[in-house]
Amino acid sequence: MDREPDEKYPPIEPYDQGMLDVGDGNLVHWEVCGNPAGKPALVVHGGPGSGCSPRPRQYFDPERYRVVLFDQRNCGRSTPHASDPAADMSFNTTGHLIDDMERLRIHLGIDAWLLYGGSWGSTLILAYAEQHPERVSEIVIPAVTTTRRSEIDWLYRGVGALFPEAWDLFRAGVPEAAGPGDLVAAYARRMESPDPDVRARATADWCAWEDAVLSQETYTGPPPYSGRPGHAQTALVRICSHYFSHGAWLEEGRLIREAGRLAGIPGVLIHGRFDLGSPLITAWELARAWPDAELTVIDDAGHLGGAATSRAVLSALDRFAR
Repeated sequence: MDREPDEKYPPIEPYDQGMLDVGDGNLVHWEVCGNPAGKPALVVHGGPGSGCSPRPRQYFDPERYRVVLFDQRNCGRSTPHASDPAADMSFNTTGHLIDDMERLRIHLGIDAWLLYGGSWGSTLILAYAEQHPERVSEIVIPAVTTTRRSEIDWLYRGVGALFPEAWDLFRAGVPEAAGPGDLVAAYARRMESPDPDVRARATADWCAWEDAVLSQETYTGPPPYSGRPGHAQTALVRICSHYFSHGAWLEEGRLIREAGRLAGIPGVLIHGRFDLGSPLITAWELARAWPDAELTVIDDAGHLGGAATSRAVLSALDRFAR
């Protein structure tokens, strides 16, 4: 499809969608867009707990790609929703999500697919690809994270050195925390409180902190976190704190240490030099450990990216479509 280099593809709608029963009482929403005979690609959203949106569809040439999107457990249109305190979070771990991706691939009759996603999505992509490398054709990641405990500590404590006022408010939101290292776990405990006011206050405080970390970036529209609908905010914070208080159930450093398992899978890593939430060092270390990855550093971008990031993503996906 013809377009200008700086333009995304036109908006498209799914031609197929459904709810996949993944067990444990969970149903995962999925949708497929583009060309039914095109190259399979899976969009893996961030958060964890953000849910998928229509925006990533426009990075893929709809004439050449069969684009699959899904809402990870307990968020988006998947059920039960994490905004419901009755939803059992014990069935939502990184291992569960990897298994869900495999079930979806088999359900759709796909042999191997390109994986696209950033932030938390990149962690899940890497965990899936290292477990199932034969099912991955290429990987494109804008905003690299591996959810190491050191990365979690930076996001919820270390970067507070740049935003001391906002971090002091974030810390004050859980006065019962045993110390700075217990903040995320304390928020996770509050998100399991039977008191809706406690959950609402924890959600607001968490989102205010996340927005502060992104406050130096340029974006349009409402704040990235506190501007979401109320039920989506609640699910996001509950799932994020649940994952990050457990180190995403990943052995520290394993995704980079075992990146050699990705040998033979072409990868494009795109990262903003001024990403305060996920510093560039993680993308740099991953690129050095993954023999077939190329790293593009966007000098004027942060975690949310921008025009140059979009151009790099479009270029990579157009190249892999060929």
